[in-house]
Parts: sequence; C-alpha cells; structure tokens
Amino acid sequence: MLQEIPARGGIAARVAQGQRIRMVNTHGRQVVDTWAFNAGDLAEFMSMEHSRVSLKNIMPRVGEPMRTNKRRPILTFLEDSSPGIHDTLMAACDRYRYELLGHEGYHENCTENLHRAMAELGLTPPDVPCPLNMWMNIPVRSGGNLGWEPTVAKPGDHVLLRADMDVIAVFSACPMDILPINSGKPTNAHFEIL
Repeated sequence: MLQEIPARGGIAARVAQGQRIRMVNTHGRQVVDTWAFNAGDLAEFMSMEHSRVSLKNIMPRVGEPMRTNKRRPILTFLEDSSPGIHDTLMAACDRYRYELLGHEGYHENCTENLHRAMAELGLTPPDVPCPLNMWMNIPVRSGGNLGWEPTVAKPGDHVLLRADMDVIAVFSACPMDILPINSGKPTNAHFEIL
C-alpha cells in the first residue's frame, strides 16, 4: 500500500532485509532525500562517499548496491523507470542553507525532517549523513562547476530498492523552493514496502 511522503515533510519506516522499497515520484518534479540506517546499529548508515568509491560513479545504477560507512551493501537498485538522474553530492538542506540563500525566518528542511521522522519511531540519528537525493538533478559541468536543475523525472516514475540488511529508511520530500530543483513548488511523493 502506497504511503505518502508529505510535501515539505518526512517519514521513516522499518524495512526488513530482503524487503523492497518502491519510491514513486508522484508528480514528476520532487526530490526525495533518502537515508538508510542499519536497524541494529544506527552508527552504520548508507554513505554517499563509500558508495561512490564502490560504484565508480557519482550516480547509482540498477543492479548496484549503495554501501554503508562500513562498506557493506545496504540498499540495491533493482529498477529505475526514471532517466536515472540522482544526486550523491549534496548535503541535506538545513536552516543554515536557507540562511545562506537569503531566506529570513523559519523554513522547513530535510535535516529537521530526518530527526522528526526518526523520533516518530522512538529513534535519534547519531548524525545527519549525506542523503541519496533521489531524482535530484545536479549536473557536473566543464571545469567541475555544479548546476542546480529541475528534476527530469516524469509523473509516476519510480525506483525499486532492496534492503540488504534490516534498515530504518527515511524519506524527506525536499522543501527547497528557492533553487529550481523541485521546479519551485515542492509536492508530495509516495513509497511502499513490498
């Protein structure tokens, strides 16, 4: 059964080893910050730095696992109906990011969404690892410059991931509305555990 990742909000779920997570970009323009923690030891988590070394790429590909900070497989991409553009470089947005972008006052952010979602399960993340930014389009241009582009996912595009250990999965429908990554209007997304 599909569960909503609320626009600008987050949700966490327990996923047993071998279960699959189907994530849906419902409206085709939403970035979903995605984390996975070892359910038995939250100090072990999906790590973008360690995954890139194993992938030999800055984007995950079908058939390849994302790795933990202990270099063990944690989530493996089984399917991707989108063009496969996902980001492993950008840290989760937080209040400081919005301040640097000139926003005054409170702004929802993925870092707080992670903490709130895990608190709903009675858990506290030991850190805020760099997330897998599903469907985020950050092209690396000549000279190493980074772009901030709208996602190229279409409505209904999905990814299917397999849990390679018991995990706490956390999803945040990124609330970024200053840069164009969500086409200026964050929306909800959906997921289901299979």
